[in-house]
This record gives sequence, C-alpha cells and structure tokens, in this order.
Amino acid sequence: MEEVKVIGAWPSPFSYRVIWALKLKDVNYDYVNEDLTNKSAMLLEYNPVHRRIPVLVHQGKPIAESTIILEYIEEMWPWNPLLPTDPFERAVARFWAKFADDKGSVIWTVFRTVGEEQEKAIKESLEMLRTIEEHGLGEKKFFGGEEIGLADLAFGGLAYWLAVIEDIVGVKLAESHTFPRLDAWIKNFKEVPVIKQNHPDPEEMLVFFRGQRERILARLASSA
Repeated sequence: MEEVKVIGAWPSPFSYRVIWALKLKDVNYDYVNEDLTNKSAMLLEYNPVHRRIPVLVHQGKPIAESTIILEYIEEMWPWNPLLPTDPFERAVARFWAKFADDKGSVIWTVFRTVGEEQEKAIKESLEMLRTIEEHGLGEKKFFGGEEIGLADLAFGGLAYWLAVIEDIVGVKLAESHTFPRLDAWIKNFKEVPVIKQNHPDPEEMLVFFRGQRERILARLASSA
C-alpha cells in the first residue's frame, strides 16, 4: 500500500492546495497538523531548508513547496488531470500558478501592516485582482476552462481566506461589481464537491486570524 502523508497546518491555504489535489485524484493520505509556533522534529527533518509547511511525504521521500507538490501529484497520479493535455494550455496554467505564488502574498501584506504600507499593499492587491479579472479568467468557468485545475488550486486562497482578511482588516478588496468574473469563479470553485467538503471553518478562521492580527498590531505599537 502506498504511504502518502501530508504535513500541514489547518489555517494555511497552501496546505489546502495539497489536500484538494489529493482529494481530486482520490489518493488516500494521512494528515499531520503542524503547530507552527512549536515546529516538530518531523517537519524539520523533512523540510530542513525552509522549515515550513506543507510537505508531502511519499514512500518516505519528502517534497516541499505547495506548487511543486501539485506538479508532483499530477505526475505521480495522472488520472483526473490537473493540467490540460495541450502543451500551450499547460504552460498557461503553470504561468497563472506562478502568478499566484509571486503576487498572491500581497493580500497577506494587507493583513500584516498598517498605515502607508498597508495602503500600498491594498493598491497592489487591487492591481493583482484586476489582472486576474482581465487576463486570467475571461469568460471561462475556471482558469483552464470547464474543469478545475492546477491554477485554480493555486488561487484557492482567494475563495476562503480573502473574505476573512477583508473582515478582520475592514477593507473590501474583491467587490463583486468591480470583479464579476472573479466573483463568479469563487462561487464556481466553492461548488466543486471536493472543495465544498474540504475547507477550513470560516468562523474558526475568523477567531484564529483575528488573534493573529491583534498580536501584529500590538507588536507594531510596541516598536513605534
């Protein structure tokens, strides 16, 4: 029997990328929830370079970094594909997955900052969302067409975590009238059975990230 293990953390959208991919592939796995305030010896052993989640362990061999893990899952279990067969379309999917990695973190900068730095992050976040709206989605249901794929999983944080950040910070970024395609994508993404059945509880996320935000504000105030 194949040994597949995911080391993750429940509040992390990067962990859920991996969970969703394995669920879409119908691959059985064991899940280990990591306490990121007290990292385990297992995590440090399997990811000694970056020392962060998620890590996929397959037959005792660790793979780190969520997008690389998604690519590994696609190659290892090719059924229910996350990438199209056409080489150009595969390249486009990888482009948007990389865009999510390169630009998506700016939303977390909104969460971690205040004042001018936060205003800058808000502006950059809106530019990022506008790029997705105008160039990434078009009239398609998902990034690759009618079926959920790798790029959608890479942007999965927008479906659940963005609303939590908006609520806590008190800033609305993804207005439905401003980003109608993104709004439709979020609704479509949440209706995929695997996604619908496997996501963090919004109320638990609010409590967790509200506490995180309070600690950030206290630290910023003490260093002012």
